[in-house]
Amino acid sequence: MSHRSFRSPTRRARAGWIAVTGCALAACAPVWASDPAAPPRRPNVLLISVDTLRADHMSGYGYRRPTTPRLDAWMARGVRFREARTIEPLTAPALTSMLTSADPQDHGASRNGLRMRTGLASLPKALQAHGYATAALVGNWTLRNKLTGLGDHFERYDELLTRKRWLGLANGEADGNDVTDAALEWLDARPGARGAQPFFLWVHYVDPHGPYLLRREHRAPLGLPPTGDLSRLDRYDTEVAFVDAAVGRLLDHLERRGLAPDTLVVFTADHGESLGEHDYWGHGRNLYEPSLRIPLAIVWPGRVRARVLDAPALLLDVAPTILGLVGEAAPASFRGFDWSGVLGGDPPPGDRLTCYQAHRGVVLSKHDSDLARRSGLLAVGLIHGTTKEIFYVRDQRRERYELSTDPAEVRSLDAIKSPPSEGVLGWMKTVYDGLTRLDDAIPEPLDAESAARLRSLGYVD
Repeated sequence: MSHRSFRSPTRRARAGWIAVTGCALAACAPVWASDPAAPPRRPNVLLISVDTLRADHMSGYGYRRPTTPRLDAWMARGVRFREARTIEPLTAPALTSMLTSADPQDHGASRNGLRMRTGLASLPKALQAHGYATAALVGNWTLRNKLTGLGDHFERYDELLTRKRWLGLANGEADGNDVTDAALEWLDARPGARGAQPFFLWVHYVDPHGPYLLRREHRAPLGLPPTGDLSRLDRYDTEVAFVDAAVGRLLDHLERRGLAPDTLVVFTADHGESLGEHDYWGHGRNLYEPSLRIPLAIVWPGRVRARVLDAPALLLDVAPTILGLVGEAAPASFRGFDWSGVLGGDPPPGDRLTCYQAHRGVVLSKHDSDLARRSGLLAVGLIHGTTKEIFYVRDQRRERYELSTDPAEVRSLDAIKSPPSEGVLGWMKTVYDGLTRLDDAIPEPLDAESAARLRSLGYVD
């Protein structure tokens, strides 16, 4: 595979694409096939993820400011999940789970800077085995293949490290325009004929991750004053509007190239962001709703009916759902729920229990990495129906909330020192067992350059 960084003019490319293998399409007909006797053309798949994007700061999810007009109009054409969550509010662990449909204790990348286990099944590998060209364009230093191992799952993995967002200290990220430009270049280099090899392209935007830059061109559209300082929350909203415009350009290009009718597009985020709730700014340290709640939408013109789903969805569900929609079986290791049947008319799961975990941020030193997985666990959580329980490991603190009447999670139903429920204890044991099992392969500490970059990008505790 190819791993490119836009810091360097050197470009390495793997020769050729993997050939079509395995399953006959007629035997793997997807739920949307209008004529079961005629195997449909497999669609292209475009997976778009945005870093640190709260669903409730998108106007399409009811936010008071018009932050996401382009995405709102696009989401209205397909399925929007009203209640979607990440499983861990850290970038590399969450996105590794998105692509492998495995919990962090199972894929091993439970903290930024810990590489995933080798030999795992993944969405790009599964699609590649069925004839897809696979590529990724990522704009965040913490997603470098050297730190995650994600690039080993793609034929081409481009690291777009062109900007110095954090006080000009390091070329550690790319802004939304850089990422969209790279995506347009990649799409334009591909054949446009309908009979061309289908592709899977993952595009990850880093905006609106901290430090919440002010995007001046979006002050007026959001009703913000034309001059003067803005709060961190206001600047965050301008970044949401900025990335909305960047993603809109990518979606427009699909239309212009004539690719939209044959492209299944999934839009989501790695995690949310706490914007002062519970006296906390950022993500990763707790399991409150601002950090867990994410947007999730699927658009495939003429194939997926426009609707809003209220049933709880997880980032783990993305990979099996995409495979289900294109008519391929998910690997046995995938743990997420395949929503393709629901999108085809089946009832949603009625009583889903969802599980969450929080870990310390970056692994920086050899001493830290020796026990990086086991020692990094901060909290575990469960949501069943509208009841949410969080258990903080180090101070043995339990919190329990009724989300239907207390969505801001300000009134715990239990005393602080109440013991955890059997469900949380069982989930915590499952997490620890997985983390301990992986400790036989001690993670390597970060090199000095990566440690410095991650410090400058704000990932250190």
